[in-house]
Amino acid sequence: MKNQPKLTVVGAGPGDADLITLKAIKALEQADVVLYDALVNNELLGYVNPDAELIFVGKRRGCYRYQQEQINDLIVARGFSHGHVVRLKGGDPFIFGRGAEEMEYAAKHGLEVAVVPGISSSLAVPAYQNIPLTKRGSSESFWVITGTTKQHQLSNDVALAAKSNATVVILMGMGKLSEIIQLFKAEGKNELPVAIIQNGTTPEEKIGIGTVDTIEEVVAKNNLSNPAIILLGDVVNHRQQLLQIQQEVALKEVV
Repeated sequence: MKNQPKLTVVGAGPGDADLITLKAIKALEQADVVLYDALVNNELLGYVNPDAELIFVGKRRGCYRYQQEQINDLIVARGFSHGHVVRLKGGDPFIFGRGAEEMEYAAKHGLEVAVVPGISSSLAVPAYQNIPLTKRGSSESFWVITGTTKQHQLSNDVALAAKSNATVVILMGMGKLSEIIQLFKAEGKNELPVAIIQNGTTPEEKIGIGTVDTIEEVVAKNNLSNPAIILLGDVVNHRQQLLQIQQEVALKEVV
């Protein structure tokens, strides 16, 4: 007997396969169909029910195997033909992942819906580089902003964030880096530390560290590009401070 039509939107985490949750693994084991994105680590497909259908619906900038409307229709069609559809998305599906839109569409068409949160790249990628988003004396809050809105424009929130003392994390913003930098320069934050981390938490991870004044040169020198996050704030300095502490301790141990 076919299972009850159901959609579970699952966060796969930022790239490192070990950062998926136990609840997510259980969902994959119970799936009848899995629709997965381009940023999902393929190792995670090893957890999928061996009898399930796997469908790659990956989306990258400028390359869409499926349009969002097609993915929505596929979720509903497979839900009624197969049963439990798992939509596996990179990071957290409720942070610029369109998971909420897919759940609304499925619910309107009669599917039961659920979500399994994932670890967002906005949190995990800086952490893997020993950069905290908050730190006493440096940052009391943080913004997580999309670099590109539905209208393909830079979010107006970036200008607001540039006026604050908060840590600013911008996802999908590399194509708008020059615009972002100009907004921070306009606020007199030329010396504010900036980190750009590409392919965070994966073996292909690359990082560039600079300031608002120098980061574009750093990006060019290190050939940094998408997928990457942009991080602006004094907390970026913690990475180097921690390294210096570790070096000092190591020297004392040698002496």
